[in-house]
Amino acid sequence: MIPRLTDLPSPAPPSRAFLDELRLRGFGGDIAPGDADRVVMATDNSIYQRLPQAVVYPRGAEDLRRIARVAADPRFHCVALAPRGGGTGTNGQSLTDGIVVDVSRHMTRILEVNAAEGWVRVEPGLVKDALNAALKPLGLFFAPECSTSNRATMGGMISTDACGQGSCLYGKTRDHVLSLTVVLMDGTLWESRKLAPEELARVTRRQDMVGAIHRVADGIAREERQLIAERFPPLNRCLTGYDLAHLHDAEGRFDLNALLCGSEGTLAMIAEAKIRVLPVPRCSALINLRYDSFDAALRDARVLMALGAASVETVDSKVLGLARGDIVWEGIRQFFPDDPEGPAAGINLIEFVGDSEAEVREKLAPVEARLAAEGRASGRRGHTLAWDGDGERIQGMRKRGVGLLGNMKGERRPIPFVEDTAVPPEHLADYIAEFRAALDRRGLEYGMFGHVDAGVLHVRPAIDMKAEGAERMIREVSDEVFALTRKYNGLLWGEHGKGVRSEYVPEVFGPLYPSLQAIKAAFDPRNQLNPGKIAAPEGEALLAIDRVPMRGQLDRTIPAATRAAYDEALHCNGNGACFNYDWQDAMCPSFKATGDRRHSPKGRAGLFREWLRQLAAAEVDPVAEAGRLRDASALGFLRALPERLRNSRALRRGTPDFSAEVKAAMDGCLACKSCTGQCPIKVDVPSFRARFLEIYHGRYARPLKDYLLGGLERMLPLGARLPGLANAVMGSLPGRALAAKAGLVDAPLFSGLDLGREAAARGVRLASAAALAAVPEAERERHLVIVQDAFTSHFETRLVLDLIEALKLMGFTPWLAPFRPNGKPLHVHGFLGAFRRQAEAQAALLRALAASGIDLVGVDPSMTLSYRSEYPGIGVETPPVLLPQEWLARRLHLIPAREAGEGFALLPHCTERTNAPAAVKDWQGVFARLGAPLTVLAAGCCGMAGTFGHEAEHRAVSEQLYGMSWKTHVAARGERLLASGYSCRSQVKRLDGVTLRHPVQALLLRLREAPARPATLPEAA
Repeated sequence: MIPRLTDLPSPAPPSRAFLDELRLRGFGGDIAPGDADRVVMATDNSIYQRLPQAVVYPRGAEDLRRIARVAADPRFHCVALAPRGGGTGTNGQSLTDGIVVDVSRHMTRILEVNAAEGWVRVEPGLVKDALNAALKPLGLFFAPECSTSNRATMGGMISTDACGQGSCLYGKTRDHVLSLTVVLMDGTLWESRKLAPEELARVTRRQDMVGAIHRVADGIAREERQLIAERFPPLNRCLTGYDLAHLHDAEGRFDLNALLCGSEGTLAMIAEAKIRVLPVPRCSALINLRYDSFDAALRDARVLMALGAASVETVDSKVLGLARGDIVWEGIRQFFPDDPEGPAAGINLIEFVGDSEAEVREKLAPVEARLAAEGRASGRRGHTLAWDGDGERIQGMRKRGVGLLGNMKGERRPIPFVEDTAVPPEHLADYIAEFRAALDRRGLEYGMFGHVDAGVLHVRPAIDMKAEGAERMIREVSDEVFALTRKYNGLLWGEHGKGVRSEYVPEVFGPLYPSLQAIKAAFDPRNQLNPGKIAAPEGEALLAIDRVPMRGQLDRTIPAATRAAYDEALHCNGNGACFNYDWQDAMCPSFKATGDRRHSPKGRAGLFREWLRQLAAAEVDPVAEAGRLRDASALGFLRALPERLRNSRALRRGTPDFSAEVKAAMDGCLACKSCTGQCPIKVDVPSFRARFLEIYHGRYARPLKDYLLGGLERMLPLGARLPGLANAVMGSLPGRALAAKAGLVDAPLFSGLDLGREAAARGVRLASAAALAAVPEAERERHLVIVQDAFTSHFETRLVLDLIEALKLMGFTPWLAPFRPNGKPLHVHGFLGAFRRQAEAQAALLRALAASGIDLVGVDPSMTLSYRSEYPGIGVETPPVLLPQEWLARRLHLIPAREAGEGFALLPHCTERTNAPAAVKDWQGVFARLGAPLTVLAAGCCGMAGTFGHEAEHRAVSEQLYGMSWKTHVAARGERLLASGYSCRSQVKRLDGVTLRHPVQALLLRLREAPARPATLPEAA
């Protein structure tokens, strides 16, 4: 039994008093001093980890003013604050050991849209892609791009002056900021906008913080004009934050936003932003140009930049190779064919945009003519052309580059610390050659991609930060790369801000650094806003790259054997793909429903890592503890039960235990496995969640519902023997009351059909190894074994019978495997010992049936795909169990084509959509063969996810998730809408009273109604 865990230090007394004072002054947002909240906010997308004192979530500008006013109270001058948005910074910009001010939970509104004048007003927590989705119907968009745009907030983009692809055409974030409404550290709400000379004169006469700030900034701009011109490099990615060079615009107006944009929350807190938006280009085309070497791609970029492209991006072979194993590859593979020499060593992506296809083709014509004429010059191999949506998917692959690099195998993983350097584009190839040489000398692997048109290349060296000496390597490489940027008149921070790298600021700014200190002092006289970054008061130090706590240092305290056993959590690099705002995207439903980052894959992985660290500090081996629990006898279980019950009572009375905070986060997981498929790092929350629950319930008693759900597959065949009686009991008032008492709601009813009997009546035999072996080998291609699952066999028996009929109408011979529990419900609830026993029994049956060479086919995606995920995860191997469409897609040549007819729309199960994307495309191929176009709809989670929606504590979240995505689709599509997941169809039926067809039932409809198309030519295999 594991001990109670209380290893984290409590918030300091001044911080606790600060929070109390906030409450007294009417703070309307959320205040979170709990250990789980603090741990989740201790990391971002960098290598660093700083545990904050607490997290506050303001609801609006007035809450920000309350925070500033309390901070101005002399009692709290020692309290530090760090504004935070999406937490996607790569250099620890929002990390603090003070109090985090997170605007991403509540301050997410679009306040005003003026399409005629081309601007919007937004709150700082609004996600960039959410803004553009809202603007799309108006034909407008916010142009600056960043790879994390589906979770990066507008406040964060402004605070780092973010930009990415297309910056040579559209500029940086600050080029689109018209005004900022900020809260100063005395509580003043100030709208910062461009001021004409007479307005500036009026403001500088004010005898308050606003006047002082403008006097200091204006004085520096006038007095240091010559020095500013000398020290600021003329780059597309010029210095961000405290940008003295742009304090006056071309018309002579004073613009305080030049200091605020890119200031990383060190000067003020953003409450609102008025930003420029532009017309969306109506058409785009992307040339995907392959090369013999990455150096050839870099050197050719200068030629390509002169061809009028909107952007030129480059990707190396490392990133491209990792993309081949990612969910994104299925949609773009045709644009990156292998050459006779093998896969390309580098690619350039050259984008052209316009308001019509004709305009874009006019731009493309001379480019394609030149590429054709020059052939393989400059190391080129060939190119493909992608239009509009295809090009967007390819750019999506490039945007996933950061995450993809994190999925390299082994302990050494690419990490960010020198990844956004910028040099004049004409020097990029030479600079990168020296950069690579520095990494090669140290034996470091790395991946590279980026914006060659702007001279910015993202380089992530692979370092095991858990290894002794890793900090020294960070120092050596950083110093050498910094010197290289100086040699080539570039910058160490061309795109992703300074953060912890601020230690290099004094050398970059030189004699201007005191001016930065003066600006910081005017805005933040007590050095409370994100201290240690960009500028520090006289006598105080900036943060240093190797003297801030790192995640790897904490992970190092976890024994190597434990790390290896739980690596599905430990390799999360914080890229935050699971924070995707889009309700029509599968990941992550619990985060989308709650807005709470504890309830995300990143949050759960961070909590699990901290749990392992605390277990290690208590000298507990979780692997050994799990083994002990699995080997325990029934008598041993009963002996430990009284202590479990005592521990559970103590927990309910408020006895602290970090394990309970982790459990609260794990309880919200739907086990949909979208993280496993969509996370670039392949963080697998359901797997480590199950392993956590196993050990947690070695200390604390389980609720009754866990035993009922875990044993569901064994109980269903018993209930199915008397379905009428079972349904009457479950549907009765006492039955429902008893279920509710156990924590369960809306139990499904038995179909009333005996699958074995009904299948036999249709000429389908029960499969056995001997019977299958007797099938003549020449006929086996047309035979298949249907592997039963508990839910479709007992609750949707008609579906399995429809599958049988459809197969027979297509000329195939189905067999029915004997029913055996799959075990997935046991895995979901952490009964891993019982799950292993069931998995081994089922695997033995499947191996015996597959020995004949006849394929095995499952019905429900979630249950079927567990043979590819949960089973191998515990070391149990099975023969392949295909989904129906995968099996049919391999036999299209055997299926007579049908005349064209009306199409259907499909909502795939989340696990199928994210873990088997090729199988989703297979549905389209099969439907096309039968003359029915199939549209796969973008959608989030339906909210049921196996048994999740049947648990009373999750009923509200389950219904909320359904309303966020599926409800609209169901209302719009009617009977032409299909759903492949049992749990999805069950959710639609219970919440909307609509019965959706499974895709095989739509195929059966086509087979019954549509005549076979006459064959005019021999069918190709």
